[in-house]
Amino acid sequence: MDLHIKDVVELKKTHPCGSKQWEITRVGMDIKLKCFGCGHELMLPRSKVEKSIKKILPASGEVKGGTQK
Repeated sequence: MDLHIKDVVELKKTHPCGSKQWEITRVGMDIKLKCFGCGHELMLPRSKVEKSIKKILPASGEVKGGTQK
């Protein structure tokens, strides 16, 4: 799975604060996520994060499949 810093991911389960969206702040063998609802940060193994991701929303400045003008 292709994950990048600043991407927003929607997980299958909701956080206790009610948010499902998380921002990726570190990528490697472990992935660090920051909750959009309350700002809570956690690090999880890449395998666990990849299983729990429902949808990936790329970083806002990124252009897919073309050149940026």
